[in-house]
Amino acid sequence: MLTVDFNRLGIGPGTKVIDVGCGAGRHSFEAYRLGADVIAFDQDGAELDNVNTVLRAMTENGEAPASAKAETVVGDALALPYPDGTFDCVIASEILEHVPADDNAINELIRVLKVGGTLAVTVPRWLPERVCWFLSDEYHNNEGGHVRIYRASKLRAKITRSGMEFVDAHYAHGLHTPFWWIKCLVGVARPDHPAVSAYHKMLVWDITRQPRITRIAESVLNPLVGKSIALYFEKPVHAVELV
Repeated sequence: MLTVDFNRLGIGPGTKVIDVGCGAGRHSFEAYRLGADVIAFDQDGAELDNVNTVLRAMTENGEAPASAKAETVVGDALALPYPDGTFDCVIASEILEHVPADDNAINELIRVLKVGGTLAVTVPRWLPERVCWFLSDEYHNNEGGHVRIYRASKLRAKITRSGMEFVDAHYAHGLHTPFWWIKCLVGVARPDHPAVSAYHKMLVWDITRQPRITRIAESVLNPLVGKSIALYFEKPVHAVELV
């Protein structure tokens, strides 16, 4: 289940990509499949062990071009261990809402991006997220949880003030918003609740089968209640002086 639209990234053989806060690795896997040289970067070493296992399996099964490279790196998004202008594409999907010092994280994302490169940032959308916070403190008030709710306009302004040029935006995962509202309503730690379980089965069916009916439903729901918003930026020459 991808939040970032890879058709907007221009990723292919030889593209250098870092997926910052990669989590379970979904965007890293897609970039690797497309032939990129990928770094799956996260602070959670145990999670990265699982990501590495999948990447190695992809290699063994020929699911990525032989020229592609992929590695996992444990580290801090506030201090990326790479020189300025290292990557053609930087992905930061669903991480900034977890980071208290988000300005510092944004500066690091921009610093390691090449001039002309693409930055893709996704965060939970304001309205669906606000409803989740209203329904449940447990949803966000936990270790490593969400520390803020972004308005897309303010996040966009924050990133463009750092010298980036805004390119495009879209919403994603409209089908997932009601699922999280139900979880927050009945208790986020109750995956066995009948309503949660039934909706989860539908989402798994949608992800694995991609039926036309749910694809149409999500396209309708995304502009209304898409769970995430994805923002795309390009690094112009003058941004080098601002980071």
